[in-house]
Amino acid sequence: MPVLAAAGIQVTGCDINLFDRADFPPGGEIPEVENIGKDIRDLTPADLEGFDAVVHLAALSNDPLGQLRPGLTQKINHEGSVHVAQCAKEAGASRFVFASSCSNYGKAGADMIDESGQLNPQTDYGRSKVLAERDLKPLADETFTPVFLRFATAYGVSPRMRFDIVLNNLVAHAYTSGKILMMSDGTPWRPIIHVEDMARAFVAALNADADAIRGEAFNVCRTENNYQIKDLAEIVADTVPGAKIDYASDAGPDNRSYRVSSAKIERLIPDFKPQWDAVRGAQQLFDAVKEYGLKPEDFEGRKYKRLAQLEALVAEERLDAEFRKTG
Repeated sequence: MPVLAAAGIQVTGCDINLFDRADFPPGGEIPEVENIGKDIRDLTPADLEGFDAVVHLAALSNDPLGQLRPGLTQKINHEGSVHVAQCAKEAGASRFVFASSCSNYGKAGADMIDESGQLNPQTDYGRSKVLAERDLKPLADETFTPVFLRFATAYGVSPRMRFDIVLNNLVAHAYTSGKILMMSDGTPWRPIIHVEDMARAFVAALNADADAIRGEAFNVCRTENNYQIKDLAEIVADTVPGAKIDYASDAGPDNRSYRVSSAKIERLIPDFKPQWDAVRGAQQLFDAVKEYGLKPEDFEGRKYKRLAQLEALVAEERLDAEFRKTG
């Protein structure tokens, strides 16, 4: 929100606040914006009248969430995304910026892959993004421009924090335990992108020439920001004093591995200029968790982990089996 506001964009949110306990630091400043406050599955065209564009992020946001309730990932991430786009188009919005994912490539190996490469998702999450892109693309016409931003894996400090993503997770483990816990053998490749640079990508996509981006997918990263997980672990070891890399007893290969090219976004959306890399990001994360005094119960509990928070909300009967709020 601060990045979009700084770019002169007037923003209204649509958030049902499932993760409102994830303030970082607790009691820190959260940008205040008007909030429609509806589940995306319940949006109507009337809710979106008067908006020039919709930036769509709402989703079950990682692989473990997709396994928690089989089938819901497709209903929310795939069908829900198409529903929002249809509402936006009917309401007269001219642009729909969809937060897709480089996990669409799945098991691509060490070869560099661009947007024309084979889509080989390995999880419900990845499949939901592939299907959403497929069904959003036919909505494109001269008055409506859907564009698909295939984001690399997120990292970095934000006012609403997550520690269930790779670099954030490694730094949090290193600070709270002195160990950089590796759940795989470290060989998989991942492109990564700072959350602040993700926001810059949305701004650039909103301002880009419609004819250059209509119905197109873009890898959102920088080619040089592809890392093997073991490289990220070494960066964390160099950043957090005394931290040692520790492989879990059952650590083995992860079949999700992909390196992505950023040539297309550099060519067609030249205003996108990311500013972060893993070294700077690891230092930012370490400085933040040290200042906050992050404890294992913060890091490992429900506050900053999406899966744990949703499981708790279901157990408390604040969410039903379809992940709809009960009150």
